[in-house]
Amino acid sequence: MNLIANFAVLASRRTIFDLPVCDLGWDDALVFINELASIPVGQTVVCFVNAHNMLTTLRDDEYYRIMSHNLVLPDGIGLNIASQIAHGSPFPANLNGTDFVPAFLTFMEAPRRIGLIGGKRSVVEAAAENFRRHTPWHEFVVVSDGYFDKVDPTDVIQELERQKVDILIVGMGTPLQEKWVHDHIRADHARLVLTVGALFDFVSGAVPRAPRTVRMMRLEWAYRLLQEPARLWRRYVIGIPVFLFHVLRYRFRRRERILSHPEERGSALQPQSDRRKAS
Repeated sequence: MNLIANFAVLASRRTIFDLPVCDLGWDDALVFINELASIPVGQTVVCFVNAHNMLTTLRDDEYYRIMSHNLVLPDGIGLNIASQIAHGSPFPANLNGTDFVPAFLTFMEAPRRIGLIGGKRSVVEAAAENFRRHTPWHEFVVVSDGYFDKVDPTDVIQELERQKVDILIVGMGTPLQEKWVHDHIRADHARLVLTVGALFDFVSGAVPRAPRTVRMMRLEWAYRLLQEPARLWRRYVIGIPVFLFHVLRYRFRRRERILSHPEERGSALQPQSDRRKAS
């Protein structure tokens, strides 16, 4: 990550389970990431975290370490509740990738060459076509679908090198996409990388989004649960209460640590093993 993005992460005032999450509003986030896309050196990986992602950081050391060096944006009502409990106020904005990425593409006035990796071939191709209609001044290229050898992605990396993109959007699901980007994508492949989960499904129209009124009520998770109950019931029916339990428990344990060990005040990136003991 370049120094500017690294400073933004470390200066974040909102830590959830000791993972810094940027507390920017919509306008500031768009301006900031647009500036990062213009920097000719270094690399920034932008991730979107929801309650499910945060629970994953508690049980996956590698994922936590990777996320702690990325630029993390808050996604969903679960993060708002956690911020309210831990810091006394919700995040300024719900910067979920499904809304933020199209808005960011529109916000970028300078034409960019943007690569896409992930999803089924038909889905990512349809997503690229819809992106072209949405922002015709950018050039979108499908580098690969998501069905390739993740351990030895030589062909995909060679194609990425051939395409010479400015920005790379990767949609392969969490935590696979963040780990894969960390292991294989270098700064000369793309200066800015966005890990976006199921974004291509929504942009392509393969999976319908919740009606606008439902999204405004912050109930899109319930709409998705009704659409895919077999796949998502554990994440929402079990995952959300477990997440809130850990948020409450972590808050009180962290308070106890600070009172008994004042030198820990302000420490945001302590080792994962210590975080587990605390939570």
